[in-house]
Amino acid sequence: MHTVAVLALPGVLAFDLSTPVEVFGRARLPDGRPAYRVQVCAPTRMVDAGAFAIRVRHGLELLATADTVLLPGLADPFGPVPAPVLAALRTAAGTGTRLASICVGAFILAATGLLDGKRATTHWAATGELARRYPAVEVDPDVLYVDSGSVLTSAGAAAGLDLCLHLIRRDHGAAVAADAARIAVMPLERDGGQAQFIVQAPPVADGSGIEGLLRWLTDNAHRELTLADIAARANTSSRTLSRRFREQTGTTPLQWLYRARIRQAQYLLETTDHSVDRVAHQVGFGSATAFRDRFRAVVGLNPHTYRRRFQ
Repeated sequence: MHTVAVLALPGVLAFDLSTPVEVFGRARLPDGRPAYRVQVCAPTRMVDAGAFAIRVRHGLELLATADTVLLPGLADPFGPVPAPVLAALRTAAGTGTRLASICVGAFILAATGLLDGKRATTHWAATGELARRYPAVEVDPDVLYVDSGSVLTSAGAAAGLDLCLHLIRRDHGAAVAADAARIAVMPLERDGGQAQFIVQAPPVADGSGIEGLLRWLTDNAHRELTLADIAARANTSSRTLSRRFREQTGTTPLQWLYRARIRQAQYLLETTDHSVDRVAHQVGFGSATAFRDRFRAVVGLNPHTYRRRFQ
């Protein structure tokens, strides 16, 4: 039977921990047999989970025999990961174990180096910090999860459900996954990505550097701005600006600008009755067609569907 090990480190987020335990634990094969054996492991027998503590039955040795390891997020995702944990995860990956993170559990996975050169995601509020700390990781802030084969990452909170259902579908097919989705009262696959849930772009982690420039870009997102215009505002060269921008935001100045326009468009679609064409013009798109294409690419929904869902 496929064994799923859920790693509980001190400060583990209870929601992230319980998601794989419940989703995999309740999955059933067509003949009624359990689809997975789900076990929780930790470096110590007692683990602080915030409002309560949990007692676990297995230590890190479980990682060596598991088929899949789930890494829930931590209350302090930026803290150091114990060396024995990193070593155990690397060893498990080296023997073919599949690793997957939920929410800011991506920081644990990134600390192992196993995400280097791969596309990954995490909670939208932490994507900038993930990109800054681990520049070798290609961070995608918009999707609900990323499947890179033996390494998978999911966005915040409920996106862990999407990831678990995706893994069940990979392992046992759509019928078993659909049954697990019904038990969880979840659609098997949600429309769009986490971009549709972002209220505003996350701030720069250290509150310095290009923070002022980001505010200026937000205020002037409706203007036709080029990379040279933005560099002139920052009083630097385009090359230096691009390097600093990627270091602090994980993306390019123009990509950040496009996303800022989409965030403003989301706000207008939610709070006004302006036509889609008018919204496109208000946020700086030269044509409604270009706006619709960009909106769908970032949010995963067309503007009309987004308005129906969130207005």
